[in-house]
Amino acid sequence: MGSHKPVSRQPLDLQRAQFLRSCRARIQPFDLGLPTPQRRRTVGLRREDVASLSGVSVAWYTWLEQGREMRVSDEVLERISHTFRLSGDERTYLFSLVQHRPPRIGSDATTGEMPPEVARTISELPWPAIVTNLRWDVLAWNRLNTLLYRDYTQIPAERRNLIELIFRQPQLRDDAATEAFARRILAKLRVDYSQIGDDPGFEAMIRRLEETSPLFHRLWHAPDIHLGSLGINRFTHPLHGELAFEHTSAMPDGHPQLRIVLCRPADEATRRTTERLNAERPA
Repeated sequence: MGSHKPVSRQPLDLQRAQFLRSCRARIQPFDLGLPTPQRRRTVGLRREDVASLSGVSVAWYTWLEQGREMRVSDEVLERISHTFRLSGDERTYLFSLVQHRPPRIGSDATTGEMPPEVARTISELPWPAIVTNLRWDVLAWNRLNTLLYRDYTQIPAERRNLIELIFRQPQLRDDAATEAFARRILAKLRVDYSQIGDDPGFEAMIRRLEETSPLFHRLWHAPDIHLGSLGINRFTHPLHGELAFEHTSAMPDGHPQLRIVLCRPADEATRRTTERLNAERPA
């Protein structure tokens, strides 16, 4: 009889095994209301404990902890995360190790407080900037954004949604440049919608715009998908004349439900305007 050659494990599989074992070791049975045997060799939870609490078989959980190649659903990973009382970062790490992607962002991504470190960051930027959630509600903005785009303090908090402000403005032009910009925005919005499409607020916003904005209604169901820059937005400011900003965005570390939208001057006249306004900034 020939010998069976074990399958070598990849580095990520080893990391998964080490991480799950460490999660078991740091939780004591009494922390979860389980009886503690008088004599036990295992430090922390046993595999049998984790399997029972997570609603899976012992053999299945053993294979997962051993780093075997297997399909694992979001629901099961969420139950295991709950059993181990994982932090948000640890939950993301577990999903990345098992599914090679972060967990799906839930509908609670449009709630919560604004992280103060993110607000401080955009307040110091020399360009217009805002922070939105994935529904594009505006959560924070800086001084230059107020001077060059709009003053969000004059808009009720429940109406500070960038998509609705753009598509429901009465002066929205019906030309090729406006349509191109709108297509780029909606191509990005579709990706966000796919992540938290079970959010009632997001669904209500889509219905309102389809009923009130002919441009949105016409473009929303187009097949375009886009994750890159929002491109260049050109407009005439009543005080500062013709301006052009290249819009791009970034997600701050640890906050996948947030997006910082940056507006970089796209021509020399706009750059001079932002420099002058920065120089006039009160001490």
